[in-house]
Amino acid sequence: MIIRRVLALSLALCLKAAAQTEAPHPPEASHPPEVPRTAPKADDRMKADVLLIVAHPDDETGVSAYLAQLLDQGKRVAAVYLTHGEAGHNNMGRERANSLGAVREMELRHAMTQLGIQNVWFLEGKDTPSQDVLQSLGNWGHGANLEDVVRMVRLTRPEIILTWLPGIFIGENHGDHQASGVLAVEAFDSAGDPAVFPSQLAQPRKINETLLEGLQPWQPQKIYFFSDASDDKLIKGKGPQYPTTAISPSRHTPYWRVSMDIFRFHLTQYRTYIEKLQSLNDEQLEKLAGADQDSWSTPVELIFGKSLVQSTPTADVFDGIQPQAPPFDRLPSPNPKEHKGLSIEIGGPWNFYEDFWAAHDLTDLPKPEIPEIAVAAGTILQLPVILRDDDKEAAEVTLTTKLPDGWTLKNPLPHYKLSPGDILPIEVEFTTPPKKTDQISELSCRAEAAGREIGTVKLRVKLVGGGLPQ
Repeated sequence: MIIRRVLALSLALCLKAAAQTEAPHPPEASHPPEVPRTAPKADDRMKADVLLIVAHPDDETGVSAYLAQLLDQGKRVAAVYLTHGEAGHNNMGRERANSLGAVREMELRHAMTQLGIQNVWFLEGKDTPSQDVLQSLGNWGHGANLEDVVRMVRLTRPEIILTWLPGIFIGENHGDHQASGVLAVEAFDSAGDPAVFPSQLAQPRKINETLLEGLQPWQPQKIYFFSDASDDKLIKGKGPQYPTTAISPSRHTPYWRVSMDIFRFHLTQYRTYIEKLQSLNDEQLEKLAGADQDSWSTPVELIFGKSLVQSTPTADVFDGIQPQAPPFDRLPSPNPKEHKGLSIEIGGPWNFYEDFWAAHDLTDLPKPEIPEIAVAAGTILQLPVILRDDDKEAAEVTLTTKLPDGWTLKNPLPHYKLSPGDILPIEVEFTTPPKKTDQISELSCRAEAAGREIGTVKLRVKLVGGGLPQ
């Protein structure tokens, strides 16, 4: 009886509470996330006024005094390195290959931070020690590398691109340096083209997008080059010149000293020389900076490439720069080279550059009157030539060489049979004398058919004590 009363009371209380409880609201309908009312803006932290595109950690050294001047002017500078410099020696430890590349990347980041440049990217080209731009482009994967460089241009949106001069000169003449210049030119001419690498430009469809990048086409306004050619007469007067002896207002020291101070981070490459610098006082450093072999205090010489705004080649880099990027205008296709009858021409990278300069409207770039290169004494020199038969008849071609004293032809040259339409690349090899020399020698390769001269290819060569393989 008691249990029944308790249960009845509990039931009554529950019913009363339920009656007093407000009826629940129906569940709210789910809504999609709010659609943005305005298009998202580009990340302004990535914006650069000048984008440096080079091959290796330390490549900035030749222009770092000028970069410091740009920073003092309030310009934003970013840099792209196409390799990690992993193929070199290591003066600091046992690390080699990719581990050395990781060390050199860190050295470079410390150097650039001290200079005042925070936005630095490394791409994945393989450090390729040779003088042949085609080896570097092939080893890097030219197409994939170009896509990466175009991405960097679209991401940083520079008005100016600064890079190595694409060409072959007696000097260090590193193929990777040349290749970085080639890719920079190609990116200059294609980053503004909406048909080039369209997945970079397509708008992302989802938050976790992994393909479509949401960038915009971007057309830089100017491109300038710098060079390590031994004969600086070739580049003098080809662009603006920036003295390095002026005092930086932010650092209270000459710009050459700023350049020297950031160079000191590259210990894996230059430990002995850097330790020498660290042992000198200010007066001794100033004396060393003016020495010909060190050249720290010589002006930075830039080479005018091309401009899409009104400007003169030797005017300041920012002369004529407009607040808005110019519209993209695709380059016209160059007229193909005209070939008639039988012909001979230099091949390899020299031939590549003739086509490259024409395709990118760079025919006014400085170049030697006769093709040239420096190679190590006592090694093999390869002279690439191309035989063509654009005639209607087959022909037999003979090659003869004219060599400086002490040079020898490595292998006898056979007779070459050509049919109409044939294009035959040939590598003519020479053994060089064993001793280096300051003199520049000239060799030639002459082609004849049926007792008639077809043409002659010439090459100027300097024999040095080491350096990069051809």
